[in-house]
Amino acid sequence: MASDEVKLLGRWTSPYVLRARIALNIKSLDYEFLEEIFGSKSDLLVKSNPAFKKVPVLIHGDRPICESFIIVQYVDEVWTSGPAILPSDPYDMAVARF
Repeated sequence: MASDEVKLLGRWTSPYVLRARIALNIKSLDYEFLEEIFGSKSDLLVKSNPAFKKVPVLIHGDRPICESFIIVQYVDEVWTSGPAILPSDPYDMAVARF
């Protein structure tokens, strides 16, 4: 990976973005929050999520990850230090996904 830099594209009012921010904070990660302006989409957002052009988008190095629950899973799997965010039991994980 070119860089371990972490950026999060989002709007502070979005509960989906908040879910990703909570995951990053649980793991005590340093990240740059890039606020998206309501009514317009940045070039970085369009490039990072060309299918839906929606937030949140986590950019780790130069690789984007979209959708809040997928971001939470990614953060939990990549940064294993600190408390686990999601359960390891398959049933409990299914409940969390639901």
